[in-house]
Amino acid sequence: MSRFPTAAHLASWAGVCPGNNITGGKRRTAKTTKGSPWLGEILVECAWGTAHVRNSYLSAQFWRLARRVGKKKAAVAVGHSILVICWHLLTNHCDYDDLGADWFTRRTDTDRHRDHLIRQLQALGYGVNLTKLA
Repeated sequence: MSRFPTAAHLASWAGVCPGNNITGGKRRTAKTTKGSPWLGEILVECAWGTAHVRNSYLSAQFWRLARRVGKKKAAVAVGHSILVICWHLLTNHCDYDDLGADWFTRRTDTDRHRDHLIRQLQALGYGVNLTKLA
């Protein structure tokens, strides 16, 4: 893996880099870069496979993205994540430790999230009394 100094270099060579089309401060959709078509196809196939695995980080990432951007774009994004994970595993000589399907809910700052929800309820005209449940 010494040929690729960072995971981004490998993703660029493989052609699974996210597109970058920003004009006037607005982010527009863009195509992925040109690269190895065979590796790109295999990564997307792996992404479709991981989408159907229960209780895994990559599956949760796929379905979280699929709601917002569609299944095909989500598959390319998860393929990119798989390639980045592979680069880290091969360069650091370590084992893969899955973060779990609940990673996206665990990583949120609970105090900030609570305050945001309280402000939303107050904006709708509700009064909020906080009590900590055991």
